[in-house]
Amino acid sequence: MATDMAPDDQQLNGKVAIVAGAGAAENGIGNGRAAAILLARAGARVFAVDRDLERAAETVRMIEENGGEALAHAGDMTDEADCEAMVALAMEKFGRVDVLDNNVGIGSSGTVVDEVVEVWQRVMRVNVQSMFLTAKYAVPAMIASGDGGAIVNVSSISALRPRGLTAYSASKGAVISLTRAMAIDHAADGIRANCIAPGPVYTPMVYGRGMSDEARAQRRQASPLGIEGTGWDIGNAVVFLSSARARYITGQTLVVDGGITVSGPARDPNA
Repeated sequence: MATDMAPDDQQLNGKVAIVAGAGAAENGIGNGRAAAILLARAGARVFAVDRDLERAAETVRMIEENGGEALAHAGDMTDEADCEAMVALAMEKFGRVDVLDNNVGIGSSGTVVDEVVEVWQRVMRVNVQSMFLTAKYAVPAMIASGDGGAIVNVSSISALRPRGLTAYSASKGAVISLTRAMAIDHAADGIRANCIAPGPVYTPMVYGRGMSDEARAQRRQASPLGIEGTGWDIGNAVVFLSSARARYITGQTLVVDGGITVSGPARDPNA
């Protein structure tokens, strides 16, 4: 397992976290798998959910290998019945729900002229409706658990700096607005809702499509820091926003992109 994960402090001891989109191809570390592992390292019991049960089970194996506690579950987060069943089973197995981490998402490309209506609808269903449905059933469970809770939705810097991925950018912008609305709606219940906007992190979803060494280097060089982001960077942000260390933070979007969204053209040193 990679060595660049967070230190093992038990800041989430006794908490239960549902991680939607917790699987990844083979032994790869995607955003959801990294979050699930790090939440468990922080003391949470993790309910790892993915459409592919084998991928969720591999995440659980990694967690248990490091002394954590987790259960794998198969579910389609675009299906309301599956979302309701997911939360009900988490309550049955663990007795409470404290954290909901939403990682489910797909990409797209093209302008409003180029995009196919069916693709637009699928992107919105997977990227936005999934988060609406998981929260619809997780929020009442958090309230019933009695200690409030934390929702962390994964958006993208494409919502902040569009780059020719119109449906994807629109969906990720909707995730930010949905998160802010949930933060207001459920603040009185002690539930915080925040968003993470990852930059071009290197995950199985990215390299599984094929990527040349040159393209990977170009992505790394896009960061002013000159380093490559990974799923662990996103997972660490999830743990922070899920913990009491972020007790005064809600309705916010935490950009994790190595500075890409604040960088401009290269500066002429002689200017």
